[in-house]
Amino acid sequence: MFYSEIINEDVEEIINFCTPQLLINKFKNKTILVTGASGMIGSYIIYTILKLNELYETNTKIKALVRNINKLDTYIFNNKNVEVINADVTNPIYISDEINYIIHAASPASPKIMGLYPVETNFANTLGTANTLKLADEKNVEAYMFISSREIYGEPSDNQKLFTEDGPLGQVNPLIPRNGYAEGKKAAENMCCAFKEEYGLNTKIVRLAHTYGPGMSIDDGRVQADFLNNILHNQDIVLKSDGSSIRTYTYIADAIKAIILVLLRSNDIVYNIADENSKVSIRELAEILVTLYPEKKLKLVFNIPETPQKGTSSFKNGILSTEKIRNELNWYPKYSIEDGFKRTINHLEQTLKYEKKKTL
Repeated sequence: MFYSEIINEDVEEIINFCTPQLLINKFKNKTILVTGASGMIGSYIIYTILKLNELYETNTKIKALVRNINKLDTYIFNNKNVEVINADVTNPIYISDEINYIIHAASPASPKIMGLYPVETNFANTLGTANTLKLADEKNVEAYMFISSREIYGEPSDNQKLFTEDGPLGQVNPLIPRNGYAEGKKAAENMCCAFKEEYGLNTKIVRLAHTYGPGMSIDDGRVQADFLNNILHNQDIVLKSDGSSIRTYTYIADAIKAIILVLLRSNDIVYNIADENSKVSIRELAEILVTLYPEKKLKLVFNIPETPQKGTSSFKNGILSTEKIRNELNWYPKYSIEDGFKRTINHLEQTLKYEKKKTL
């Protein structure tokens, strides 16, 4: 991922929202292990800590665990405060140094991968969480964070409008291999609660709804990724369904603010993270993106396959309630769909220019 001006603005805003003094008090001279360090969430967390080091000389060390080292941003790879660990979380993790915090963000987020590799997807969440929790207990960390998903809730009942942290849950069919993502996240959450209960480990869980922004792949098969790919290449936006599914979309900087607040300030174990003000159908999202760039003269095109695509989510509805995190931690999202996607496209355009310069 290219460290653009957009990302730099985002991480400075994250620090200011969470308050520099809180971050300095908690992270000064500490070591943080981040798994999934090359992913959007893992990278943004690392960028934020590195900016904190730069602005306030906190001497915070990062251990960036990544399976494919070639995907790690050079900005992170070359930073003196980062130690890169080339490993797979599905294998036991051996680290001799002291670790104060662990953020487990390693998990496939691509529907394509979930469909083609349901076993590996499940293992990243189950075995990966077991291994990182064992390490957290061994190191007696101050806090452990598991990045979970809205998918653990499944499909809501007909009269259910919102999912709250204390239930009820919707339906997840465990006999659908692609649902190994949701079932793996659920098993991982149970492990977090078990380690807290049995060993007194300070575990935290955040359930993220659809999150987007700089660092997301535009080739991973998610509808928002497909739409961004279309816009970036001046192509008509293609809808592969009737677009009726309702979702919320949270800009990455807003999501990272919530993750950090839960890690450092929360009293409870689990919190939903979503932007309820950015609730739209897939078709409405496509229409919004078309109107953002009238000069491109793009259109909506329907190309609905006869059979569902492999990896497609079996959950069409279900909105997360964020009343708990708003009331307890005073978190609120800043970016509207329009502003967030404009920032994302701006970053993608800056990335393309950067990549072209590298090849000259």
